[in-house]
Amino acid sequence: MKNISFGQYYPADSVIHRMDPRAKVLMALFYIVCTFLCKNVLCFGVLILSCILLIRVAKLPLRLVLGTLKPLLFILLFTTLINVFMTKGETLLTPPDWRIAIYAEGLWNALFMMLRIVALLASTEVFLTLTTTPIALTDGLESLMSPLKALRFPVHDLTMIITIALRFIPTLMEETEKIMNAQRARGADFRSGGLIKRARALLPVFIPLLSSAFKRADELANAMDCRCYHGGEGRTKLKVLKFRPSDFVAVFSVVAFGVGILFLNRSGIGYTLK
Repeated sequence: MKNISFGQYYPADSVIHRMDPRAKVLMALFYIVCTFLCKNVLCFGVLILSCILLIRVAKLPLRLVLGTLKPLLFILLFTTLINVFMTKGETLLTPPDWRIAIYAEGLWNALFMMLRIVALLASTEVFLTLTTTPIALTDGLESLMSPLKALRFPVHDLTMIITIALRFIPTLMEETEKIMNAQRARGADFRSGGLIKRARALLPVFIPLLSSAFKRADELANAMDCRCYHGGEGRTKLKVLKFRPSDFVAVFSVVAFGVGILFLNRSGIGYTLK
């Protein structure tokens, strides 16, 4: 649980840390599109190299970024197995008399899917969670979504909800860890038995966790009420966001990276997704 990076800001003095949060949100969206544009071996190789370069530019420890992927190892393994055993192709690797047929295309698809998920998570962490504070991130989202105010969409309320959620996710994870340790000290076992038995063992954790969450929510509501908070109407910001020329260059560079991926798809080097 400590490896979950949502809402956990890593302080550092890097170019990405100093960028406008709106630029980082746009770069994250464009980079996600780039990951889905990759079709062949060369494109995925360039994609992974770009992820490593982004981590170095952001001055983030590689061990930190890889450590945040540990809670998602099950998803990576599950998607890999699905692609290996469910993808049909022309090059059969197992003997014909085997009940399980594994094709070379399935292995390539599994590898590409795993690299795509890793690139998605790593880029999101580099652009958003690890290099941007929750308040700056929500300010950027509110600014980007400000045109929706003309349609009377509650932009400020939505961004405030996101701010609170990002702020309290690490707190709830820490609270869950404390409750589980207390239950283990009383003899609770969360690892032995089947799936149903382990799910039942978690019930004594959920009840005090929900109680603690509602208590924190009530305290937060009282604190906001005492500070005369009544929504975003008429409120000003201490730090006004300003797009700098370097932010435009950074966003344009990610767009250019996507265009380069499209050209690399036409090279046909190595296995290519259909």
